[in-house]
Amino acid sequence: METANSITPSDLVRIEAAALESLASRLDGSMHQAFHDAATRLAACANNRQRVVVTGMGKSGLIAQKIAATLNSTGTPAQFLHPAEAIHGDLGMLTRGDLVLALSYSGQTEEILRLLELLKRLGDALITMTGEPQSTLAQASDVVLDCSVSREACTLNLAPTASTTVMLALGDALAIEVARQRGFRSEDFAQLHPGGKLGKRLRLVSQLMHAGDNIPIVAPSTPMPEVIHEMSRKRLGITTVAEDGRLLGIISDGDLRRLLEREQAQALSRTAVEVMNTAPQTIAPDALASSALAVMEERKITSLVVVTKDSHLQGVLHLHDLWGLELV
Repeated sequence: METANSITPSDLVRIEAAALESLASRLDGSMHQAFHDAATRLAACANNRQRVVVTGMGKSGLIAQKIAATLNSTGTPAQFLHPAEAIHGDLGMLTRGDLVLALSYSGQTEEILRLLELLKRLGDALITMTGEPQSTLAQASDVVLDCSVSREACTLNLAPTASTTVMLALGDALAIEVARQRGFRSEDFAQLHPGGKLGKRLRLVSQLMHAGDNIPIVAPSTPMPEVIHEMSRKRLGITTVAEDGRLLGIISDGDLRRLLEREQAQALSRTAVEVMNTAPQTIAPDALASSALAVMEERKITSLVVVTKDSHLQGVLHLHDLWGLELV
C-alpha cells in the first residue's frame, strides 16, 4: 500500500503530468466542442471591444490572475475581479457586454455564488472552469470547461496542485486559441511587450532604422566624389540612390572598391546611376528586428534598406543597430 512517506517528488510531478494528459484527452474528445465555444465567445468579446473579466477565489484566484495576464499579453483585454472585493464595490469594473470567466474547482465557491445573479445579468456570457460539471456554478454557466483531476499532487490529496496546474494549462490553451482566431501576429505581440529582454528582441525595424536626415541618400545624377562624401558623412557603409522618394538602388563600400579597381582614376567621372546596384536587399518597416538580422546573416551583408511596398524609401538599418538588442 502506498503511503505518504513512500511518494517521491518525482511521483508528485507525474501525478500532475497525468492530470495534464487527461485534460488533453478531454480536449480531443468530450470537451472539444465546449472549448471551441468558449474560445469563439472570448474572441467575439475582444472583437467587440469588450473585456474578459476573470474571477476566482484562493488558489484558483491566483491562477485566474495569471490567465488574465496571458489574455492581455496576447491581445485579448482582460481584468481580474476578486470575488470577495466585488461585493464591496469592485463589481463596478464589470460592464454590460463583458464576458465572465470563473474558476472554481468545487463549483460551489460561496463568494462567486453570491455574485452569480449579477454576473449573469451584466455579463454577456459566463464560462466556468470547474472540476464539478454538475455544480451550482456549472449549471448556471453558458459554457463549462471540465478541469477535474483524479487526485491532487499532495500526500494528503487536499492541497490544490494538480487541479490548479490543469486550470493554468487550460487557460493558456484558451488564450492562445483566441489569439489564433483573432489573427494575433508576432508584430502585435511586440507592441504589447516593449520592455525587458523580450521587448528588445521584438523591436520593429522602424524603431531602429536611420531615418530622415540620417539616411545616406544621393540623386541618380550625383557625381562620384559627392557620393563618396555622402557615404563618409553618414558612416553606414552605403548610400541609397533615390528620386522623388522612391528607391532606385544603392552603392556600397564594396561597389565603390570594385569600381576603383576596375576604372581607377576614371571612376570619379561616373555618376550614381551608372554605379548603383539596382536590386538591393530591402525590408519593410514593420518587420521584426530579428527578421532583419536573419536576412543580413543569410545574405552576408551589414545593411538593409527599409522601404514600403511601393518602394518609397523609409530608412537604413545597419547591423550595429541590432547589437544592443542581444540578437548578435
